[in-house]
Amino acid sequence: MNYRMILRILSYILLIEAVLMIPGTLISVFLRETAAVHGFINALIIILAVSAVLWLIGRKAKGSFQAREGLVTTGLTWIIMSALGCLPFWFSKEIPSYIDCIFEMASGFTTTGSSILTSVEAMSKGLLFWRSFSHWVGGMGVLVFLLAIVPLGGKNQGFTLHILRAESPGPSVGKMTPRMKETAKILYLIYVVLTILDFVFLYAGGMPLFDAACTAFGTAGTGGFGVRNDSLASYSPYLQNVTTVFMFLFSVNFSIYYLIILRKFKEAFGDEEFRMFWFMVFVCVGLIFWNVRSYYVTAGETLRHSAFTVATVISTSGFATTDFDLWPSFAKTILMFLMMVGACAGSTGGGMKQIRLLLLFKGLRRNIHKSLHPSEVNVVRVNNRPIDINVLHTTHTYLIAYVFIIILSVLIISLDGFSFETNFSAVMATFNNIGPGFDAVGATCNFSAYSNISKLVLTADMLAGRLEIYPILILLSGSTWKNAR
Repeated sequence: MNYRMILRILSYILLIEAVLMIPGTLISVFLRETAAVHGFINALIIILAVSAVLWLIGRKAKGSFQAREGLVTTGLTWIIMSALGCLPFWFSKEIPSYIDCIFEMASGFTTTGSSILTSVEAMSKGLLFWRSFSHWVGGMGVLVFLLAIVPLGGKNQGFTLHILRAESPGPSVGKMTPRMKETAKILYLIYVVLTILDFVFLYAGGMPLFDAACTAFGTAGTGGFGVRNDSLASYSPYLQNVTTVFMFLFSVNFSIYYLIILRKFKEAFGDEEFRMFWFMVFVCVGLIFWNVRSYYVTAGETLRHSAFTVATVISTSGFATTDFDLWPSFAKTILMFLMMVGACAGSTGGGMKQIRLLLLFKGLRRNIHKSLHPSEVNVVRVNNRPIDINVLHTTHTYLIAYVFIIILSVLIISLDGFSFETNFSAVMATFNNIGPGFDAVGATCNFSAYSNISKLVLTADMLAGRLEIYPILILLSGSTWKNAR
């Protein structure tokens, strides 16, 4: 294990985190939010001090950087960023409990959107901005940002490939360009442009400047932290519809946009995961519209809330325009299914990912066919390309770990005495980076009533869900830490 190189990268990450805190700090200074300024300054001092110590230890790092280092670096990055990024909340005393602070910050960086706040509007503007901005930072991944701007080492050392694969959502990361660093730049450019477009449409529709920025950050990162207690319910139908459209857009694999830019329309719109995603969207919106039509006055209102809620759940954003916990069980069951599946691989959304569901369906069909025709060779293909058997095995392993973590988490937090619907949806909402669940953690509620142990379990679920499980499991493996250098 190349410890020195890992520490060197972590020092860069913390330096970036400190820089990203500056806008929130300036907002608090401008608005004379004394407690928030105190919180930001103390946090910045600690983060910069830790960054300096890590850099001094790792400054002379040499040697190779393999997949193991990439997974460990990714896991440690997200844990340390959450543990230190929450300090402004704690030092300002606007969130008195450190466990609550780290829950809120991990929810931000992992783009989950679950919250322990009972009154969002009571928080300082600077801290609200940092809270929402953490969604944008975590949406594409801070390590991807690091790869795009910082030279980490020499040629052929594996930095970019292993880190990008460890942090990016989905079964695998493909190359848009021959150089992974260029791929990272393209991803962030697309991300920035879509975010700016979302902000422009929101601001042009009458949303206040601060609200538009925070909402755009939450939509781009598919996070869902709002700046109002009712999320987006009190905004105009136009603003809700704009958010619906952009939640869907950020749920799509960003490589699709790159193909569109290159005018490879046939390849882009022929992508099987892309088509499966939109098929699922239209079917679920239609079914929910039919099921909740008696809950609203007009068909237009029904369609707006149905489409918005499908968008917020399948994209794992977590915004809300209506209390969907009051909907019939049929609609809620569809939403629970969408919580599990989530968005496309290579997007900012969470969940299991559409491509994994597609691979599971294709693998099941192949196994059934093989049972009927044992002598035939049947290869699983996606977009007319054969899928390596190792990818299928990894998908199956992921599913096993996915189910095991959900069962274990539900078992632990059930000690708090809440209903099964509350506990199960809480785990599904955090592990799949959704935000709200059902019952006591529904769209109009929060997670503050859970014990500290349960909050730590749910925080671990957020991190494991955002990082596709493996980086967190790698950190818990004893063999990971052998052969240090």
